[in-house]
Amino acid sequence: MSAVVQKARDSAPLTPSTHGAMTPIDVVKTRIQIDPALARHSLLSAGRKIVGKEGARGLLTGFAPTSYGYLLQGGAKFAGYEFWKKQFVELAGSKEAAVEHRTAIYLAGASIAEFFADILLAPMEATRIRLVSNPQYASGMVSGLAKIASTEGVASLYAGFLPLICKQIPYAVGQFTVNEFCHELAFRGMTPQQQASLSEGKKLTITLGSGIIAGFAAAILSHINKGHGPSGPMVKRLYTLGKQAGLRGLFAGLVMTAGLVTGQFVIYKYVKDALHAPPGVEIHKAVSSSPAAAVRQ
Repeated sequence: MSAVVQKARDSAPLTPSTHGAMTPIDVVKTRIQIDPALARHSLLSAGRKIVGKEGARGLLTGFAPTSYGYLLQGGAKFAGYEFWKKQFVELAGSKEAAVEHRTAIYLAGASIAEFFADILLAPMEATRIRLVSNPQYASGMVSGLAKIASTEGVASLYAGFLPLICKQIPYAVGQFTVNEFCHELAFRGMTPQQQASLSEGKKLTITLGSGIIAGFAAAILSHINKGHGPSGPMVKRLYTLGKQAGLRGLFAGLVMTAGLVTGQFVIYKYVKDALHAPPGVEIHKAVSSSPAAAVRQ
């Protein structure tokens, strides 16, 4: 369990730094969704109207619950993924079986980790949405959280839990699973010694490339699996979202999410390196050696 705590400590700085930076965009997007006066405006024009009416500080409404919420969620998600992946590798019974069933292990580990992480995120997300939709509701995160709990009950903090996990679990599945397979592809044909001797520049290139591809996958899965999104096959859902947001708007959303995911993986790498944290379990399939040789801890 101490290893889980260490992983949570290592990964905690990831999401508040990346999601916190996106607070102005989240504020504008939320206002467009809930304010009829802004419904037909673009992100840029709606942002200008908010600044004109409330000042630049209006774009930072909800910054505290966003940062603290994703601080908790990020630590729990990355640590939880490492923890559950290790549990499923051991449950597989052998290293060969773990490599053979690695896709199922990635999917299950990411899903379970995200589910528990969202339990921590949901109250902060409820507070953020309330503050953004009504800046006069409370003076800040603590007072807003306390007001919701005291006037509406603690259960109201989890009223949006189901839509949240419908969005976040596909996001996490795409984020971790695709990242794992991108690393597997990049390391294919390399011996453990060759991987260990890679220069920092090459390691960063692999991390960036894997993060970008994983980010686009996470963004697509998150967009087409939103609880309130369009129905039908995945391709049809993505096409419908594209028509609703416009090609430019949809692409901008995908790029933003890809940037978030890439930033998280890069920060995670450097925080782990700085703290000399032990590597996690890897179950990548080797080409030039037996499957057992691909599992490292």
